[in-house]
Amino acid sequence: MTEKFYPNIINAEHVPAAGGKTLDIINPATGESLGKAAASGHDDVDRAVKAARAALNGKWGRLPASGRTKILFKAAELMNARAKEIAELESRNMGKPMLHVLGEVKQAVEDFEYFAGAATKVAGTVPPVHGAFFAYTVKEPVGVVGAITPWNYPIMLESWKVAPALAAGCTVVLKPSEFTPISANVLVEILHEAGCPEGTVNLIHGFGADAGAALVNHPGVDKITFTGGTETGRAIMKACANDIKRVTLELGGKSPAIVLDDAKLDDAVLGSLFGIFYAAGQSCDARSRIYVHEKLYDSFVEKFVAATKKLLVGNPLDKATHIGALAHPSRLPIMESFVESAKKEGGKILCGGHRLTGGDFDKGCFYAPTVIVDLPHSARCVQEEIFGPIVVISKFTTDEEAIALANGVRYGLASAIFTNDVTRLQKFVRALQAGIVAVNTTATALPGLPFGGFKQSGFGREMAMETLETYLESKTVLMGVTGKPLNPFGIEL
Repeated sequence: MTEKFYPNIINAEHVPAAGGKTLDIINPATGESLGKAAASGHDDVDRAVKAARAALNGKWGRLPASGRTKILFKAAELMNARAKEIAELESRNMGKPMLHVLGEVKQAVEDFEYFAGAATKVAGTVPPVHGAFFAYTVKEPVGVVGAITPWNYPIMLESWKVAPALAAGCTVVLKPSEFTPISANVLVEILHEAGCPEGTVNLIHGFGADAGAALVNHPGVDKITFTGGTETGRAIMKACANDIKRVTLELGGKSPAIVLDDAKLDDAVLGSLFGIFYAAGQSCDARSRIYVHEKLYDSFVEKFVAATKKLLVGNPLDKATHIGALAHPSRLPIMESFVESAKKEGGKILCGGHRLTGGDFDKGCFYAPTVIVDLPHSARCVQEEIFGPIVVISKFTTDEEAIALANGVRYGLASAIFTNDVTRLQKFVRALQAGIVAVNTTATALPGLPFGGFKQSGFGREMAMETLETYLESKTVLMGVTGKPLNPFGIEL
């Protein structure tokens, strides 16, 4: 049986890496091979960037906004028709329950629909100026966009970047994670089927140190949009400074959930359970720190641990599964390292705290959902992003203490607060240093709502109208209307 191969797609052509190298793709739930993808380098990236530039100066650049709208709507239609197929591919590649992935594919469809409608809404202004002049502004695409996406929500985050870039009139070179490359091929093929001219969207597979670095450093790229870890984001930001590239960074998180003493306890437990354990905690906005008022603390912990023990970990394709596999074998020792550090720093493991073994678990990368208490605020598990199914629960006494604890990390992506006191809520909304404040829910990502963070969680916003601005340049046009030139020197000719 021939092994499946996922090539680069450059200028609408399916091509291997120039150097012939490949990377292995595995199913993290079973350990089985899913095939290979191209392992690209500088030459492949250079070819893709040149193709994107040619499209920008050619067919795509000449296409009116209404034409872009039709193509993006068509892409959404085609993606929706293949939603189950894409979800199964991604579930096998990433290890997440298929039913969850299906919801993410549906959101990707909504992202394309949202930005399809937004493409024709981009407009300049006519600012009031001195009567001797007439002025207006126009919006132009920033140019060639390098989009680098992570492994935790592959097609959804690829859509977060590709859809607004195309709506703005940019062309794209997409570099997905080497762990989860499969759905990117489907997405780019759909875009070509929908009518994108050759070179408009190009796909480069490969490792970050090779393909990713080449894309970031390529002088023909005008903007980098990156979702991933903060340390990598810092390196990308430094590299982009060399050419003064535009850059959007959606980085790490260490997001809190705060349960006030007037909260509905069961709602807070269930909401917090989803907030940390969805996607096995592999979300940048995972609410991995839960702060509970001392009046509710004991009851909350008891109910939360009981609920955690009811979660079913297993085969991602099984409809009964709540939590699937971690996305890659390299994640398991990281989880173990965090738990060991928690034990050394005085933490108490109430459930979980170990990889799952025996039977089918031995074939894949499974870690038990873990609840830790009694850790100091300085502990590693409190301060650092874990990106796995591990949560720390702590108690607080006053609102001021809760706010200080919530803000006391270097990140500021998301937050959640459970309360029924609207007046008290507003104090938290103003004080929390986070790009997203969810109230009586832990949901965060809905098309039309800006998604992004404060502090070291990055800058720029995804999924909203203001996202388009990050893919556009403003050009001012100023015209003299008096029929006379400016002559402040009083020179006669």
